[in-house]
Amino acid sequence: MRRAYRRQRRTATLTALGYFVLFLVLSAFAPSLMTGTTAGVPTGLLLAVGQVPVTWLAVALYEATARRRVDPLAGLIRRQAVVDARREAVR
Repeated sequence: MRRAYRRQRRTATLTALGYFVLFLVLSAFAPSLMTGTTAGVPTGLLLAVGQVPVTWLAVALYEATARRRVDPLAGLIRRQAVVDARREAVR
């Protein structure tokens, strides 16, 4: 269960932080790209505003992987704990 939870955290964190680091690197090393315009709006501004949906995506990814990988493992452990507690109560 630790491995599944660790993987889940790592995926969501790298999604959000990876985009942010990309934005910072482009700001530092490609200022001409960031000051250029796309549809009349500076590209840097579009990328900055794009961080909000990327963060939402990371949260959605975190929840989806929790439902798919971590929650079933937690349920299995919970059910096993109930069975073990009943066995101990019988003794």
